[in-house]
Amino acid sequence: MAATVEARPPDKYVDVRTQELQINMGPQHPATHGVLRVAIWADGEIVTRAEPDIGYLHRCAEKIGESVTHIQYVPYTDRYDYLAAMNNNLGYCLAVEKLAELEIPERAEYVRVIVSELNRIASHLMAIGTYGLDLGAFTPFFYAFREREEILRILEWICGARLTYNFIRIGGVMRDCPEGWLEDITRFLDYFEPRLEEMNELLTHNHIFVNRTANIGVVSLEQAVKYGLTGPNLRGSGMRWDLRRDDPYSIYDRFEFDIPIGTGIKGTVGDCWDRYWVRILEMGESVRIIRQALDQIPDGEIMAKGVRHLAFKCKAGESYQAVENPRGELGYYLISEGGQISYRSRIRAPSFCHLSILEEILPGSMFGDAVAIIGSIDIVLGEVDR
Repeated sequence: MAATVEARPPDKYVDVRTQELQINMGPQHPATHGVLRVAIWADGEIVTRAEPDIGYLHRCAEKIGESVTHIQYVPYTDRYDYLAAMNNNLGYCLAVEKLAELEIPERAEYVRVIVSELNRIASHLMAIGTYGLDLGAFTPFFYAFREREEILRILEWICGARLTYNFIRIGGVMRDCPEGWLEDITRFLDYFEPRLEEMNELLTHNHIFVNRTANIGVVSLEQAVKYGLTGPNLRGSGMRWDLRRDDPYSIYDRFEFDIPIGTGIKGTVGDCWDRYWVRILEMGESVRIIRQALDQIPDGEIMAKGVRHLAFKCKAGESYQAVENPRGELGYYLISEGGQISYRSRIRAPSFCHLSILEEILPGSMFGDAVAIIGSIDIVLGEVDR
């Protein structure tokens, strides 16, 4: 006769209760893209609260801008977003040139655009390569760095540096294009465009990558505007806003290019995949801009007159100049009393604003998705802490 099993009454079941556990991500965690600590509270696998702890890389950059001359300060701008040093140089030089009412030679303007867009591509290659690495995809990292190495070689050819360039100077650029340099850029662009489709096959449409990023870390357009998101993070949420078109600086109004936005192709508009996808598309648009600049670049001087000497001074007044950096709107606010040194120097860093939204979008996500969300906003701690 089979033994009968007596069912346990409901009051005999154990009442399982959970509690929050605080976990520190960083400040040496490889997925924080710099020296950042994120304090995360989790209940089981669900994040309940998150607090970024910044300041480990603070170097008094703004105060230094009030202690050295305008020309001496240009190399310091390389160190904000050190993956986009050309763009940093450009923003600061434009702000100073507004105060000094300098007229920049045409050739210098075109060279500035070429190197800035090359640096944008290099920065995005770093972003997508390390993003794949964050999620366990090792091979795309090498593919991205293979293409990035070509850009670094091109930029090293013209200025001698590979990371912090100090190439764009107040009044123009450091030097003219070496012989064969422009032709080499054309060769690189012809080589690079097919590689974008290769990256799509390898990572963008990869089933595992899509599952890790689609519908994860969704930032609505309302949230993006509320938190001051700009650049790919804002466009990933669906807003077609780009300073190169909507508030053009330098000579960007002479070029035709599209502004990619997130449309929820793989999931929800504003998710991690959309932010990644916008960066992929932006590299193609940078190629378009560079090709137009190469076709239009004139001969002529590369430096405005009266800038190279040590007595360079700005007129009294104030200026604000924002540029479309790879990570968003980088703004410089300067006040001059008419001397060689700024009375006030203030920097609007996009990564600082982007980091603030983590407290909003991390809670409610799985703990394993925290790395995917942090990597998708593509921060650089050099400009967060300054």
